[in-house]
Amino acid sequence: MPQKLLKSAHYIELGSYQYWPVLVPRGIRLYTYEQIPVFLKSNPYITDGYRAHLPSKLCIKSLFILSNETVNIWSHLLGFILFFSLGLYDMTAVLPTAGASREDYVIYSIGLFCFQVCMLCSVGYHLFCCHRSEKTSRRWMALDYAGISIGILGCYVPGVFYAFYCNGYWRQVYLITVLAMILTVFFAQIHPHYLTQDWHQLRTIIFCSVAGYGVIPATHWVWINGGFGAAIVQEFLPRVLVMYLIAATAFIFYITKVPERYFPGQLNYLGASHQLWHILVVLMFYWWHQTAVSIMHFRHSQPCPEYSQSG
Repeated sequence: MPQKLLKSAHYIELGSYQYWPVLVPRGIRLYTYEQIPVFLKSNPYITDGYRAHLPSKLCIKSLFILSNETVNIWSHLLGFILFFSLGLYDMTAVLPTAGASREDYVIYSIGLFCFQVCMLCSVGYHLFCCHRSEKTSRRWMALDYAGISIGILGCYVPGVFYAFYCNGYWRQVYLITVLAMILTVFFAQIHPHYLTQDWHQLRTIIFCSVAGYGVIPATHWVWINGGFGAAIVQEFLPRVLVMYLIAATAFIFYITKVPERYFPGQLNYLGASHQLWHILVVLMFYWWHQTAVSIMHFRHSQPCPEYSQSG
C-alpha cells in the first residue's frame, strides 16, 4: 500500500487473527473507549472504533468508513429504503388490487411513514452522535427516542384499525389512548434529565409500558371475536405473538449488551448487541407490515360478525 495511504489507515481486528486496514478521510480518526468524551460512553464492552470530536461535515463523511457505528447506520438507512419502496409498491399495486378504501390508503400511509421516520431518526443519531458538540449529540439522541415512539405508533395504527375494523367505538378508544401515550412520551423528553444516564432505567420503563400496552387491545380483540377458537384469532394471533417475540428478543439484546458482554473488545465492529437490535427492529416492522396486508385482505373478504358490533 502506498505510504500516503498508510498514514490515513486504521487497522482493525475482524476475527481473532486477521487485521484489516481501513482508510479514514483526513480529519477523522477512530478512538478507544478510554479516549472518547463521557457523553459517548454507554457500552464499555465496545472498546475501539469510536468516532469523536467531529464537525457536521466530517460526521457525514464518516458514513463511508468502517467504525463501530457503521452497521447501526446502514442497517436503518437500508431499512428506510425498504419501507419507502414498500410504500410505493403498496400504493401502486397492493392496495389497488385489493380494492382498498380511502381509509386503507390513509392507514398504510401512516404506518409506513412512521417506520420511515423511525429509521431516519436512528440514522441521524448514529451518524451525528460523534459530533464535537455534546448539545448537538444530545439533540440527535432525543430525535432517536422520538423516532422509536413514532415507530411504535406505526405498529399500533394499522394493528388497532384492522383488529377493531368492525367496531368503530373501540377502534377510536384505543387509537386515541395510544396517541395520548406517545404524546406523553414526547412531553417527557422536555425534562432536562430525561436523556441522562441517571434516567436510563426510567426511559426503559416508559418505552416498555408503551409497547406492552398492546396486550390490552389484543386481549380485548380475542374476546370480542369469540375467543381462541375463532378463525380470525387462530389465523392472526400467532402473527401478533411472533411480532412480540421479535420485539422481546431485540429488547433483551439491547438491555443486556449480549454478546459483547462475554467477548469484550472482540465485537467492536460486527456482531454487537445494538447492531442485532437494529436488524431485529427492521425485521419486526417488516413482519408487522406483512401482517397488516394479510389482515386487510381478510377484512375485505369476510363480513363483520354481528357480535363484534356490540363488543
